Amino acid sequence: MHFQVITPFPEIFDSPLSETILKRAQDKGLIRVTIISLRNYADGKYLQLDDYPYGGGPGMVLKPEPIFRAFESLQIDRTDTTSRILFMSPQGIRLTQEKLNEFVTLKTMTILCGRYKGVDQRIVDTWIDEEISIGDYVISGGEFAALVVIDGITRLIPGVLGNAESAATDTFQTDLLDYPIYTRPAVWGGLSVPDVLLQGDHKKIAEWRLQQSIQKTAQQRRDLYNKYLEKAGENKNE
Repeated sequence: MHFQVITPFPEIFDSPLSETILKRAQDKGLIRVTIISLRNYADGKYLQLDDYPYGGGPGMVLKPEPIFRAFESLQIDRTDTTSRILFMSPQGIRLTQEKLNEFVTLKTMTILCGRYKGVDQRIVDTWIDEEISIGDYVISGGEFAALVVIDGITRLIPGVLGNAESAATDTFQTDLLDYPIYTRPAVWGGLSVPDVLLQGDHKKIAEWRLQQSIQKTAQQRRDLYNKYLEKAGENKNE
């Protein structure tokens, strides 16, 4: 997949893209990431990217002209169904595992990173396919949110992770939180690994893990638990 990221602060991506999974995915040719600096498309002596909002109010707004030029330079085919343009915004649809599973089928994803109070609405109306939020909170800019999207998609691409089943069994893939996990030693600090995990009975282990996932989800994410129960009821009726 080819990720194209438009941002006023391209340097933010240097370290995350040069480490661990994202670096390995690039080295294998499974993903390509192009970072586009908005400063390259700004006007004037100071390459200004923001201006005051019409109607007053606090904060600054990213100007439309540099963003429009950046999009134009990418020559995006708007009829291509394997391409998507996202805007990282607190006002967007909340990112979910289901949405990441949808995104991984694409060939090209272009991500606009918001800053300050946001971007001129005319850019959103003209270019953006989807506004995406990573949660009900506000951070300094869309760069970190874009990295969440890139990382979340990349680990789903076949060949990226060492174990293909790892991503398939992640939390949220089944509407359940993950079960508790343990590693060696079997006893540490007076605390023991549950006996069922030490006996080698894979059927009992699977049953224990499922029950632990259901219990944890019911305690910590009642919304997901209710969704799990609803789907379980639908499957029984089929």
